Amino acid sequence: MTLIQRKPALTRGLLRSGNRIYLLPRDIVTGEAARAGIASGTARPLAGGASAYHALDLIVRTDDGIQVVRTSLAALDSLDLPDIETRLERLGAKRALIDDAGLPMLMGIVNATPDSFSDGGQHADAESAIAHGLRLSQEGATILDIGGESTRPGADPVSIGEEIRRTEPVVRALAGAGHSVSIDSRNAPVMAAALDAGAAWVNDVSGLTHDSAASALVAERGCPVVLMHMRADPKTMQLEPSYQCAPLDVYDELEERVAAAVAAGIARDRIVIDPGFGFAKSTTHNLEVTSWLALFHGLGCPVLFGASRKSSIGQMSRGEPVGERLPGSLALGLAAAARGAQILRVHDVGETMQALAVQRALDAVDQ
Repeated sequence: MTLIQRKPALTRGLLRSGNRIYLLPRDIVTGEAARAGIASGTARPLAGGASAYHALDLIVRTDDGIQVVRTSLAALDSLDLPDIETRLERLGAKRALIDDAGLPMLMGIVNATPDSFSDGGQHADAESAIAHGLRLSQEGATILDIGGESTRPGADPVSIGEEIRRTEPVVRALAGAGHSVSIDSRNAPVMAAALDAGAAWVNDVSGLTHDSAASALVAERGCPVVLMHMRADPKTMQLEPSYQCAPLDVYDELEERVAAAVAAGIARDRIVIDPGFGFAKSTTHNLEVTSWLALFHGLGCPVLFGASRKSSIGQMSRGEPVGERLPGSLALGLAAAARGAQILRVHDVGETMQALAVQRALDAVDQ
């Protein structure tokens, strides 16, 4: 990360034209503490859900680096920040796709592939993929995310026909059984086949940049879409990724993707953003983005977080192989939930549900 300076106060000079200003919610609380803080005026709602925040980090990017000032909500009026009411409304507004239950929705991963990084080959035939999706739904998955092309680092693309062959029967069976299904694809023909088979969501790791027909398709169908942050493509994305400041750079690039999607006719309330943990990012970048995850609520869209079983977990720990990364996956999921993430994309649905339930119980006692 580039040079970050923490300042006791925000000087007027930092607000000059050309400097980018970001709002990072701090002192986030949930449940009764959130409701009490909002009622008393000492906290503001975060993304319209069960969380609220008591303070903000004002982050200013200048030519010389990044300056961060912690401020209470009461002090905001005296700072004369540009568009502050619009910014605060975007941070706090209810997200159309999200309920107010207090726990993140879980998106269960169903990889109908022979080569995905974690479970490649385990559910490669339609029958086993369908059975796996049904198990994840029973364990608590709200959305089942069906993928037919591995996007692990270094992965080669597969043909459109093969991707459809892998995913379409799985989507049709699970959607036909009444489950909410997402198609995990970068390719418009695959998206179209899945939507025709009953899929309700599109999840595009390229943020609708890979296939020029994808934006128009999603706009025409009116379905929710997940725009994930990634640079380059899965084959090359991990070749020395570089950022001036990973959270702010990812924020800026996602802001551009949201604007492009809206310009293409996709309703803003149909858009979910995903900062792309593990995609074109080093372990350090992943940690920085996760630490500042609440920043992304400023885009006014639900935040999806997907770190399940990824290699950075082993790199942060003892080099554990993919099958031994459940504890780290749960730790990252809880961290994301504490920062207001509304959707967690996970392999281990039942275990994640349990961890979230225990954390919620602890939070209730603390409050």
